[in-house]
Amino acid sequence: MSSDKKPGETASPSKRQLVFLSWTKDILIYTTVLNLFVEFNPKIIIDSFTISIFTAILLKILLEVILKLEHKVAEALKGFKFLRILIMWLILFGSKFLILELIDLVFGTHVNLGKFWDIIFLIIVMMIAREVFQRIFHSLGNRKDNAA
Repeated sequence: MSSDKKPGETASPSKRQLVFLSWTKDILIYTTVLNLFVEFNPKIIIDSFTISIFTAILLKILLEVILKLEHKVAEALKGFKFLRILIMWLILFGSKFLILELIDLVFGTHVNLGKFWDIIFLIIVMMIAREVFQRIFHSLGNRKDNAA
Protein backbone atom coordinates (compact mmCIF):
# COMPACT_ATOMS: atom_id res chain seq x y z
CA MET A 1 0.00 0.00 0.00
CA SER A 2 1.25 3.42 -0.83
CA SER A 3 0.49 6.52 1.16
CA ASP A 4 0.65 10.22 0.35
CA LYS A 5 1.42 11.04 3.97
CA LYS A 6 4.82 12.43 4.84
CA PRO A 7 6.85 10.73 7.57
CA GLY A 8 5.82 11.95 11.01
CA GLU A 9 2.52 13.32 9.74
CA THR A 10 -0.57 12.04 11.55
CA ALA A 11 -4.14 12.31 10.39
CA SER A 12 -7.01 12.77 12.79
CA PRO A 13 -9.61 10.05 12.49
CA SER A 14 -13.03 11.05 11.20
CA LYS A 15 -16.20 10.75 13.31
CA ARG A 16 -17.25 7.68 11.27
CA GLN A 17 -13.87 6.04 11.91
CA LEU A 18 -14.19 6.70 15.64
CA VAL A 19 -17.72 5.23 15.69
CA PHE A 20 -16.47 2.17 13.78
CA LEU A 21 -13.57 1.76 16.22
CA SER A 22 -15.88 2.14 19.22
CA TRP A 23 -18.38 -0.43 17.93
CA THR A 24 -15.63 -2.89 16.98
CA LYS A 25 -13.97 -2.53 20.38
CA ASP A 26 -17.25 -2.93 22.27
CA ILE A 27 -18.33 -5.97 20.25
CA LEU A 28 -14.94 -7.64 20.85
CA ILE A 29 -15.17 -6.87 24.58
CA TYR A 30 -18.78 -8.10 24.77
CA THR A 31 -17.90 -11.28 22.86
CA THR A 32 -15.01 -11.96 25.25
CA VAL A 33 -17.13 -11.33 28.35
CA LEU A 34 -20.01 -13.45 26.99
CA ASN A 35 -17.70 -16.37 26.29
CA LEU A 36 -16.07 -16.11 29.73
CA PHE A 37 -19.54 -16.20 31.28
CA VAL A 38 -20.43 -19.23 29.14
CA GLU A 39 -17.30 -20.96 30.37
CA PHE A 40 -17.70 -20.14 34.08
CA ASN A 41 -21.48 -19.77 34.64
CA PRO A 42 -23.52 -22.90 33.87
CA LYS A 43 -26.74 -20.85 33.62
CA ILE A 44 -25.43 -18.96 30.58
CA ILE A 45 -25.45 -20.98 27.39
CA ILE A 46 -24.48 -19.95 23.86
CA ASP A 47 -24.31 -22.74 21.29
CA SER A 48 -21.37 -21.45 19.27
CA PHE A 49 -18.74 -18.75 19.04
CA THR A 50 -20.45 -17.32 15.95
CA ILE A 51 -23.72 -16.97 17.83
CA SER A 52 -21.85 -15.26 20.67
CA ILE A 53 -20.58 -12.66 18.19
CA PHE A 54 -24.13 -12.04 16.93
CA THR A 55 -25.35 -11.88 20.53
CA ALA A 56 -22.66 -9.30 21.31
CA ILE A 57 -23.76 -7.23 18.29
CA LEU A 58 -27.41 -7.36 19.40
CA LEU A 59 -26.43 -6.44 22.96
CA LYS A 60 -24.38 -3.50 21.66
CA ILE A 61 -27.37 -2.25 19.64
CA LEU A 62 -29.76 -2.66 22.57
CA LEU A 63 -27.43 -0.99 25.07
CA GLU A 64 -26.87 1.95 22.70
CA VAL A 65 -30.64 2.42 22.30
CA ILE A 66 -31.17 2.19 26.07
CA LEU A 67 -28.38 4.71 26.76
CA LYS A 68 -29.79 7.15 24.19
CA LEU A 69 -33.23 6.81 25.80
CA GLU A 70 -31.73 7.39 29.25
CA HIS A 71 -29.97 10.57 28.08
CA LYS A 72 -33.11 11.92 26.40
CA VAL A 73 -35.20 11.28 29.50
CA ALA A 74 -32.56 12.81 31.77
CA GLU A 75 -32.44 15.91 29.57
CA ALA A 76 -36.23 16.20 29.37
CA LEU A 77 -36.66 15.87 33.14
CA LYS A 78 -33.71 18.02 34.20
CA GLY A 79 -35.75 20.12 36.64
CA PHE A 80 -37.60 17.18 38.19
CA LYS A 81 -34.96 15.29 40.14
CA PHE A 82 -37.19 12.70 41.84
CA LEU A 83 -39.19 11.97 38.70
CA ARG A 84 -36.01 11.75 36.63
CA ILE A 85 -34.45 9.24 39.06
CA LEU A 86 -37.64 7.18 39.18
CA ILE A 87 -38.03 6.98 35.40
CA MET A 88 -34.32 6.30 34.88
CA TRP A 89 -34.54 3.42 37.37
CA LEU A 90 -37.60 2.06 35.55
CA ILE A 91 -35.76 2.23 32.22
CA LEU A 92 -32.71 0.46 33.66
CA PHE A 93 -34.83 -2.18 35.40
CA GLY A 94 -37.23 -2.76 32.51
CA SER A 95 -34.54 -2.81 29.88
CA LYS A 96 -33.12 -6.05 31.31
CA PHE A 97 -36.44 -7.79 30.59
CA LEU A 98 -36.44 -6.31 27.09
CA ILE A 99 -32.90 -7.60 26.51
CA LEU A 100 -33.83 -11.10 27.72
CA GLU A 101 -36.94 -11.20 25.53
CA LEU A 102 -35.23 -9.91 22.40
CA ILE A 103 -32.32 -12.32 22.81
CA ASP A 104 -34.85 -15.14 23.20
CA LEU A 105 -36.86 -13.95 20.19
CA VAL A 106 -33.82 -13.65 17.92
CA PHE A 107 -31.78 -16.68 19.02
CA GLY A 108 -34.34 -18.95 20.65
CA THR A 109 -32.80 -21.98 22.34
CA HIS A 110 -29.33 -21.21 20.97
CA VAL A 111 -28.76 -18.53 23.64
CA ASN A 112 -29.73 -18.52 27.30
CA LEU A 113 -28.37 -15.59 29.30
CA GLY A 114 -29.73 -16.97 32.54
CA LYS A 115 -32.21 -15.29 34.83
CA PHE A 116 -32.72 -11.62 35.66
CA TRP A 117 -29.76 -11.34 38.07
CA ASP A 118 -27.47 -13.17 35.66
CA ILE A 119 -28.19 -10.61 32.92
CA ILE A 120 -27.71 -7.71 35.33
CA PHE A 121 -24.34 -9.09 36.44
CA LEU A 122 -23.37 -9.83 32.81
CA ILE A 123 -24.19 -6.29 31.67
CA ILE A 124 -22.40 -4.73 34.66
CA VAL A 125 -19.27 -6.77 33.89
CA MET A 126 -19.50 -5.77 30.21
CA MET A 127 -19.75 -2.10 31.15
CA ILE A 128 -16.86 -2.39 33.63
CA ALA A 129 -14.69 -4.18 31.04
CA ARG A 130 -15.51 -1.49 28.49
CA GLU A 131 -14.66 1.28 30.97
CA VAL A 132 -11.35 -0.37 31.96
CA PHE A 133 -10.42 -0.68 28.29
CA GLN A 134 -11.29 3.00 27.71
CA ARG A 135 -9.22 4.14 30.67
CA ILE A 136 -6.21 2.12 29.55
CA PHE A 137 -6.58 3.44 26.00
CA HIS A 138 -6.79 7.07 27.16
CA SER A 139 -3.92 6.71 29.61
CA LEU A 140 -1.70 5.42 26.80
CA GLY A 141 -2.57 8.49 24.70
CA ASN A 142 -1.81 10.89 27.54
CA ARG A 143 1.84 9.90 27.84
CA LYS A 144 4.24 12.76 27.31
CA ASP A 145 6.85 10.77 25.42
CA ASN A 146 4.41 9.18 22.88
CA ALA A 147 7.04 6.52 22.30
CA ALA A 148 5.99 3.46 20.39
